Amino acid sequence: MRRTHFIGPEFLSLNTLRETLHQQSRLALSEKATARIRECRAYLEQKLRTSQEPFYGINTGFGALYDIRISQEQTQTLQHNLLRSHACGIGEEVPLHIVRLMLFLKIQSLAYGYSGVREQVVNRLVLFYNEDILPVIYQLGSLGASGDLAPLAHLSLPLIGEGEVIFKGQRRPASEVLRQLGLEPLQLESKEGIALLNGTQFSSAYAVWCLLEAGRLFHLSNVCGALAVDGFDCSLTPFDARIQEIRPHPGQIRTAAEIRRLLEGSPLMNKTKAHVQDPYAFRCIPQVHGASWAAIQHAIEVLQVEVNSVTDNPNIFPQDDCILSGGNFHAQPLALVLDYLGIALSELGNISERRTYQLISGKRGLPPFLTPEPGLNSGLMIPQYTAASAVSQNKQLATPASVDSIVSSNLQEDHVSMAANAATKTLRIVENLERILAIEFMTAAQALEFRLPLRTSPELQGLLDRYRKVVPRLEEDRVLSGDIHQTITFLRELSDGASQVA
Repeated sequence: MRRTHFIGPEFLSLNTLRETLHQQSRLALSEKATARIRECRAYLEQKLRTSQEPFYGINTGFGALYDIRISQEQTQTLQHNLLRSHACGIGEEVPLHIVRLMLFLKIQSLAYGYSGVREQVVNRLVLFYNEDILPVIYQLGSLGASGDLAPLAHLSLPLIGEGEVIFKGQRRPASEVLRQLGLEPLQLESKEGIALLNGTQFSSAYAVWCLLEAGRLFHLSNVCGALAVDGFDCSLTPFDARIQEIRPHPGQIRTAAEIRRLLEGSPLMNKTKAHVQDPYAFRCIPQVHGASWAAIQHAIEVLQVEVNSVTDNPNIFPQDDCILSGGNFHAQPLALVLDYLGIALSELGNISERRTYQLISGKRGLPPFLTPEPGLNSGLMIPQYTAASAVSQNKQLATPASVDSIVSSNLQEDHVSMAANAATKTLRIVENLERILAIEFMTAAQALEFRLPLRTSPELQGLLDRYRKVVPRLEEDRVLSGDIHQTITFLRELSDGASQVA
């Protein structure tokens, strides 16, 4: 039976998100959230009945059309038109696991009770999440300023019976799925369309997924690094705690400690070393991996503020009897931190590929390209090319999106964050990093075959023994694309399908 996670004003951590996703929990509004939503909606309806004030997006036009008043009779049409007119996304479809996160985060933001929507609107989003009715959304269309407008319009269209959804593995018109489930399309009322459109849930959803994967891949980087250190016959001296303590960056200390733990009891590590120093890609693992860990931690801090925030506009404060128009939908905090995260993850791939290159270089008693018969066989020559290709692409993707801004909405929206572009390219960096690390793991495992009968640490050797049941030792050339993909799957399954927060 699926566990229920109650959404309310309580603090939502990245770990809670991870557990909720991993356990496939159902969502429900808490009593406190329900009360807040009802109170805010009642206040808004009373305000509209008794006041002639213009309230942006509620009884006025949207964007540059903010100075055009909308009559009470046209309110519903305005809200529906907002969804229709803004649903103009293009490009690749958003992955379904990101769509689920968008639904979750939109529900969370509305549950704080500052958006003025009716309870039934939020509960319809909850139903979509619980029944796995996933709107078809496109990756391009958001500037990350007035919220993630186009993606959120596509997320919201099925609420009114328009757009498309993926339901039970099939792409279908939303109207058909609603009929099948005996549901009527919602008729949006004042403020509801703009509340659904405004927000950073597209960028935030990508950021959540990237950070969950970043935690897993950071740990995997250390595992691969430790294997490579033993495979290349390196010294453990650079990981000595005393070296880290005189430059006490937390990530550096953490990384060195993890490498020492992973290599504890390694006969290879305990043998006499022929080399006084090792290349930087091995010797500086604590400094490089540790800096990326620090960037991940900073990104987590920013994201946890964001997912516990209200990011639509205007905001309604019943206790203070006011409706305020501001800019909480501007995703600059996410844009900057997603760029930073992308750079940090790109660097984990960069140093990984350098270790792969050293391992196949024919040095330190290892045969060229880690094949028993070099020349007749190319061995692991070309997987390094593949890793280099992904590393190079990551370097290009790491160019910041947040330094760009394009004027929109007839000069009304004159500075935008480009957080959505930062989000989608960071996901591509994450996917490439996983591939790069798989190639390093495969390469280090092959290098350790040439160190036998000496073996690596009990923990790492146990991992390799399991791996060899999936990917056998390379004796002569074979098609290695399958080996790489099997290695990716093997490493992904180590965490039993659950991403880890670093």
